[in-house]
Amino acid sequence: MNELLVKAINASIKGGQAIMDVYASDFAVEQKDDKSPLTLADKNCNEVIENHLLATDIPFLSEEGAKIPYSERNNWAYSWLVDPLDGTKEFVKRNGEFTVNIALIHNGNPIMGVIYVPVKEDLYFAMEGLGSYKVSVNSVIENLETLISSSDLLPIDYKRANYVIVGSRSHMSAETKVFFEEMKKKHGDVNILAVGSSLKFCMIAEGKADAYPRHAPTMEWDTGAGHAIAKYAGFSVAQFNTKKEVIYNKKYLLNPWFLVS
Repeated sequence: MNELLVKAINASIKGGQAIMDVYASDFAVEQKDDKSPLTLADKNCNEVIENHLLATDIPFLSEEGAKIPYSERNNWAYSWLVDPLDGTKEFVKRNGEFTVNIALIHNGNPIMGVIYVPVKEDLYFAMEGLGSYKVSVNSVIENLETLISSSDLLPIDYKRANYVIVGSRSHMSAETKVFFEEMKKKHGDVNILAVGSSLKFCMIAEGKADAYPRHAPTMEWDTGAGHAIAKYAGFSVAQFNTKKEVIYNKKYLLNPWFLVS
């Protein structure tokens, strides 16, 4: 498992470098079938990650190849779940709030997660039995133990007095606004932050925020890596109505509404 984590970390870093090559250029933006933006960075990063992870002989599911039939996926005990560029809208806006996301799923549960933030060169990684960590890195790693020794174990105690809710910068729903109002009544001093991509999971795991409500559509690849990083930092990623943990490799890849807290 340690070797798989190293492969995932290095895939995210190399993928992030491929993204930054496009970010520095005058890139073009296409429209996917659902009208969301797609850039050369998505495609290039996906290819880099897929090439890195093919050697593991573990099936690979990403936003760029999401048409694999459930009849095939249903037989997967383990699978990689990848969003090569989470926060494409933020990438197009050039605000830096986009991430590379890689998760390892085992029987529906995220047991490993890697999130790389190419602009800041921040790396978040987590694994079942290991915990969640944050470190700054700009080149591939050779040894996991050495990386851990220079990383911060999450969460970090920031000694905040206020209650912080983090929400989507690009997908703020009416239901989410209702949740914000309820928390204001309950906690009084509530700060609301708008952040793009899977960085919302990272802020929870890191200790910079207390809750991330999602009352808007997400797909499994949007959340798998962040779920693992929040979970192994000691937080829950629960379906809103049932309080059961969000699961993966479902027949339909759309997530339910959820709350990270």
